[in-house]
Amino acid sequence: MNIPEHIAIIMDGNGRWAEEHGEERVFGHQNGVNAVRNTIEGAGEAGVKYLTLYAFSTENWNRPKEEIDALMELLVKAIHNELDNLMKNNVRLQTIGNIESLPSKCQIELKDAMKKTKNNKGLTVVLALSYSGRWEIVNAVKEIVKNNVYEKDISENSFSSFLNTQNIPDPGILIRTGREFRISNFLLWQVAYTELFFSDILWPDFRKEHLFEIIEQYQFRQRRFGMTGSQIDNH
Repeated sequence: MNIPEHIAIIMDGNGRWAEEHGEERVFGHQNGVNAVRNTIEGAGEAGVKYLTLYAFSTENWNRPKEEIDALMELLVKAIHNELDNLMKNNVRLQTIGNIESLPSKCQIELKDAMKKTKNNKGLTVVLALSYSGRWEIVNAVKEIVKNNVYEKDISENSFSSFLNTQNIPDPGILIRTGREFRISNFLLWQVAYTELFFSDILWPDFRKEHLFEIIEQYQFRQRRFGMTGSQIDNH
């Protein structure tokens, strides 16, 4: 079976899930942690090497303060509580995004978890926090200018080396849950040739069985990268 090295997920639908259950939005985020845990297990079982989860975008800072505060507290608690599971399953934790903009408690928990899991050799889970694709591209341009890179030395490969994902392969699959059909400023550079899957399932209900179904569907898609189907068949 052709398993993608990297799967990226836009975990959407926590708030609507909570509303459908007659609860506050934070209740959906709390239950979304169960979906994260189960999906990480599934990705590891499937042989995926990288799983990137869109946990908090730069635009999410515009949400009501009480929801942001609850999300940050939940993030600290979830990282702390899941550390033993990550170690047990040989999972390495990494982050992308403007991590310095997060509350200091979040930064401390993240750095501690990344330090403790850095030698794990299984699945790498990448949390996209205070992240957006446009922010990342602008930040890469700033780094290129700061490093005085000559125009002749700028190529797709050299540009990629200035992105947050510089050592991570582009996703083979991008999944968005929650009944929406857009990529919401996520990995804009990296998903140029990624296979997109949109699910009606709200994130708290997403489980590894749904991940396996999507990976199975992926087997029937032909990734042509600008070539013709017959070129790929004869490659």
